[in-house]
Amino acid sequence: MSDSDDETVDATENHDAGDDSARNDRDETSDEATSAGEFTFDDLAVVMGTYNEEAAIGTVLDDVERVSDGRAEVVCVDGSSDRTPEIARERGATVIEQEPQGYGVAVREAVLTPDRPVVVTTDCDDTYPMDALPRFLEKVNEGYDVVSGDRLYHGADAMPAFNRLGNHAFAAIASALMGTRVHDTTTGMRAYRRDVLQEITWTTNTALSAELLIRPTMRGRRVVEIPIEYGERAGETKLDPIQGGWEIGTGIVRVCLEERLRRLFD
Repeated sequence: MSDSDDETVDATENHDAGDDSARNDRDETSDEATSAGEFTFDDLAVVMGTYNEEAAIGTVLDDVERVSDGRAEVVCVDGSSDRTPEIARERGATVIEQEPQGYGVAVREAVLTPDRPVVVTTDCDDTYPMDALPRFLEKVNEGYDVVSGDRLYHGADAMPAFNRLGNHAFAAIASALMGTRVHDTTTGMRAYRRDVLQEITWTTNTALSAELLIRPTMRGRRVVEIPIEYGERAGETKLDPIQGGWEIGTGIVRVCLEERLRRLFD
C-alpha cells in the first residue's frame, strides 16, 4: 500500500468543545490564506538540526532538491565536528552553526529562521521520505495548520523495537492528557504554517518534537496526521534511549499540563 492510498486522521476532530470558537476563527483565517492561490514549493522551507550526519545529509538534501525541483529553501542548524556543514553548503543549504546544545535547541532555531509561509521539519539521517513533501503541502493547502507524519501507521519496522514501543507509549500518554487521539507524537517530519511556529513560545529540548504537536493541537489549530514510511537510519543514533525517553515522557506531561492550565486562566 502506498502512502497516497492511506486515510489521514484529523487530530483535532475530537478536541474539547471549549476550543471550538478559536478553531473556527482559525479555520477562516486558513481559508483566507489560500484564497489568493495555493502554496507551492516556492513557499516552502525544509529545516533540520544536523549533528555529525555526513553519511546521510547529502542524500537528504539531494532528495529535497529533486522533489521540489530546487525551489524549496533548506536550512540546517548544525553543531557537527565532521563534514556535515560543508556537504550541506555544497548543496545550497543555509547553514547556521551552533554549539551542540541538544535536539530542541537546534530545531527551535531552524523552524524560526525561514521567512517562507510553510515550514517542514525533517531529520538529516535519511529516515524520512522527502517524496512525501507534495502530500504535506497538499494538506496545508486544504487548510490544515500542522501536518504530522505518522511513522507508526505502517509498523515502522526499521525502528528499534524499544523505540517503537516507547513511541506508542508517548502517543497514549499525550492522547490521554490532551483529550485528543494522536498516533505519533515524536515524528521528526511535519509541515507547519509559519504563523503557528511564530505565535507559540517553545520551551522544551529533547521533547520539542512532541511539544510542536501538542501545543498547536490544544490551542485549537487544525492538525492532521498522515501515514509515512520510515526508513533505516544512516549512521548511529545520538539519543540515549533511556535518558531520552525519560526526558520526552516528562516533557509531554509538563507541556500538556501547562496547556490545560493556560485554558483555565485565558
